[in-house]
Amino acid sequence: MSSNKPSATIPSRLDRVVADAIRNRQSRESGYREQALKIYPWICGRCSREFGRDNLRELTVHHKDHNHDNNPGDGSNWELLCLYCHDNEHARELDAEAARKAGVGSAGGKEAKNRATAQPFANLKDLLKRGDC
Repeated sequence: MSSNKPSATIPSRLDRVVADAIRNRQSRESGYREQALKIYPWICGRCSREFGRDNLRELTVHHKDHNHDNNPGDGSNWELLCLYCHDNEHARELDAEAARKAGVGSAGGKEAKNRATAQPFANLKDLLKRGDC
């Protein structure tokens, strides 16, 4: 009788590939992270939270163009963001992508239908002239 178990070399090869990918990512990240921490002050670029050595692990490097392989030495593609702002930034990108796929925000799409039409300050200038405010 033959066994339907996968060969022992498949998991070990897969384990090696995954381990290599993780190691390469960590080495790439440590390089640009160290550079960014030397270039920029340890402050979140969004919420202005300040970081010290005790909580520096919560400060991340965000790639402005979302390309983790674009790491210019001058840091022009990076910004330091706290974990929360970094997660929020990526969530906003996912929301924007979902809206694009749904046709919201595109020319001729649903944007014109959903646009607010109220103009609450339309008569403000006239009201200020009359002195009713």
